[in-house]
Amino acid sequence: MTVTRQRMTPSEALVETLASRGVRDVFGIVGSAFMDALDIFPAAGIRFIPVAHEQGAAHMADGYARVSGRHGVCIAQNGPGVTNFVTGIAAAYWAHSPVVFITPETGSMTLGLGGFQETEQLPIFSKITKYQGHVNNAARMAEITGRCFDRAMLEMGPAQLNIPRDYFYGDIETSIPAPIRIGRGPGDPAALDEAADLLAAAKFPVILAGGGVIMSEGTAEAVTLAELLDAPVCNSYLHNDSFPATHRLWAGPLGYQGSKAAMKLIAQADVVLALGTRLGPFGTLAQHGIDYWPKTAKVVQVDADARMLGLVKPISVGINGDARAAAAALADRLRSRALAANANRGERLARIAAEKQAWEGELDAWRHERDPYSLEVAKESSYMHPRELLRELERAMPADAMVSTDIGNICSVANSYLRFDRPRSMFAAMSFGNCGYAFPVICGAKVAAPDRPAIAYVGDGAWGISFNELLTCVRERLGVTVVVFNNEQWGAEKKNHVDFYSRRYQAVNLKNPSWAGIARSFGCDGVTVDRLADVGPALRAACKGQADGRTTVLEMMVTKELGDPFRRDALSKPVRHLQKYQDYV
Repeated sequence: MTVTRQRMTPSEALVETLASRGVRDVFGIVGSAFMDALDIFPAAGIRFIPVAHEQGAAHMADGYARVSGRHGVCIAQNGPGVTNFVTGIAAAYWAHSPVVFITPETGSMTLGLGGFQETEQLPIFSKITKYQGHVNNAARMAEITGRCFDRAMLEMGPAQLNIPRDYFYGDIETSIPAPIRIGRGPGDPAALDEAADLLAAAKFPVILAGGGVIMSEGTAEAVTLAELLDAPVCNSYLHNDSFPATHRLWAGPLGYQGSKAAMKLIAQADVVLALGTRLGPFGTLAQHGIDYWPKTAKVVQVDADARMLGLVKPISVGINGDARAAAAALADRLRSRALAANANRGERLARIAAEKQAWEGELDAWRHERDPYSLEVAKESSYMHPRELLRELERAMPADAMVSTDIGNICSVANSYLRFDRPRSMFAAMSFGNCGYAFPVICGAKVAAPDRPAIAYVGDGAWGISFNELLTCVRERLGVTVVVFNNEQWGAEKKNHVDFYSRRYQAVNLKNPSWAGIARSFGCDGVTVDRLADVGPALRAACKGQADGRTTVLEMMVTKELGDPFRRDALSKPVRHLQKYQDYV
């Protein structure tokens, strides 16, 4: 292909490269450092979406990328604006989101002199990006910009584009590089053959479908493979959208507050196919008193990143390949092999159905937590029990909904109740686990998929971090629904105080305003719900209002009940040696 070189300004080269990558939306806060490029965004068909805080911009770019499969882009003023990106970029890193974050830098002629809003911007992000591009000459603007976009997709994670602010100006002769895209194959044929032999010999195979299934658009292939084996399918932690929940072989998510059915079924596996998952330690954490990871099972792991193979769990076969292509290749091989799983197919299907039915019955009956503390506080309150509320939200959830979840006690318990039939529907901060994540992420998802219902689950503590982005929703008429769980506490941390520190509460009790009232003062709809009968109608009405660009905050008044400790694996009863601390045991 002939590439034409043209005379243009570096700002024009940047914007033309963005346009060539299909960029239509950029999140950020206006700043003088990139104003020359911003000035021509409209002419290139690029919408600049101003946010309330740069962390929100990074999270919105993350949500945009996760629901669309395209790049999410954000930009900020050099120095403090850029450093505000850090938390959002770290979350995108662990979610494998192709976010390109543009970081204008102090001018090249004053760098190192301690000028206004100066800091070294590349070292800050070095451990939470997949690629860092630095424009070291204005003439290379298009080249390095294009490479950042290519690497974000190739490396499956954030890429930083760092530009000294004086390099937006001048005259250069350049060409706009074409995008580079590669197809990822199924993996080494010999490894696929070995994996197929293991699966064919398995009497109780189980598939663990991870984020790689979603990112590869491999749901149909995963379904085909599961049906060929009639194997139960578990979702990896916080990827509840990796396999259709209405499918007869779906068992639910593993990990914290996951599905007992999934845990009991995978515990029986003689072969586990970990399809597109790194098998992270928190996603295979013992839960509900069940240490479910099968100790003697053969494990076949498929991951597009070879560095993940065998990193967390011992494996029998590692396949460095695309989850979709690998699933298809394994299905092709299994069709020509005798399957040991056929011998007990009926028994296995009956066991899957029984475990799922038992878990659903337990969830229906699990109307509050059962530890002494939760029973005590439940009796003192007329508010809704968190689990009953979550069940009502599940029942009222619109078809095709997108749901983001923040980190915290009730949001984490929601893992038991969130089910999806379509991929790219659930968004969580993964193992980074930062507060203030869910609301801006769902805003970005709504920009990318405006026709889908968008719902954020947020605890009241995390809401205090992120509610400023209501300003963005009103100004841009985004139309999202926020479910705020108001129990006036940092619940996950309070549970640790209950279980490990004899209820010596430190900084875990909150005093909240009316969050519904705050929402109304921002120009949004705000509704306070304190009865279970009102939960479903309130959620349905709020989602209906999204069509008119209305954002609604549903302030759910819940009891102070607490779920299982979030980090039982990382805490222990205190031991004190100094006399003055003997009472703190």
